[in-house]
Amino acid sequence: MYSELEPAALRPLAQHFAGLTQTLLQARTVDDVLHRVAAAARSSIAGADMVSLTLRLQNGGYTTPVVTDPAAARLDELQYRTNRGPAIDATRTSGQGVAMSDDLSADPRWPEVGRAAAEVGVGAVLCTGILPDSDPPRFGALNIYSRRPLGLVDADQDIALLLATHAALALATTQARTAGQLREAQLREALDSRDVIGQAKGILMVRRGISAEEAFEVLRHRSQELNVKLAEVARSLATDGGDL
Repeated sequence: MYSELEPAALRPLAQHFAGLTQTLLQARTVDDVLHRVAAAARSSIAGADMVSLTLRLQNGGYTTPVVTDPAAARLDELQYRTNRGPAIDATRTSGQGVAMSDDLSADPRWPEVGRAAAEVGVGAVLCTGILPDSDPPRFGALNIYSRRPLGLVDADQDIALLLATHAALALATTQARTAGQLREAQLREALDSRDVIGQAKGILMVRRGISAEEAFEVLRHRSQELNVKLAEVARSLATDGGDL
């Protein structure tokens, strides 16, 4: 007889990610997405004491737009200054883009970060690139810090990869929505401008007995004189009813 394949212990986690998907897709801004991902990582991974998100800047640098603890921000900033550390490696490493250390203070790969980790009381770290499995350099990383050495386990990598994938999808959706809204606003503005310019041209044609082309040249010349957008000059004429 068929038996359930899903262990009972996994059901809460599966339900959590199902809810997270809806939550992320409802986010209206990139900042909102990042804060929700950080909160999800903090609550989903038992050993996560602090979470930050690294984003790559257009000039090749990095920034931390979201952080749950100042200690994580300090470690992130050190990595950006030295261009070395697990968060940096997660954006550069081929494959899944995972950089992990059971004891960051004793890790020979990043000695400067290790010394700072000892000072702020950070033990283990897990950084996952966003998008995971994409070709580096990736545009960011999800950084999870634990105060205890061995505070993060290998199984946490799977959760971090899922979170990083969710983050990437939500960011893409949010950016597409934002771009679509911007294009819609620009189109609406263009149509409004065309309508008001047409009205102003009509007023000038009647008042001055000139052609449509001549009326447009009058508006354009006045726009250049005043150093004001053509649509604003036209709107002033159409709404105020005065003369140029």
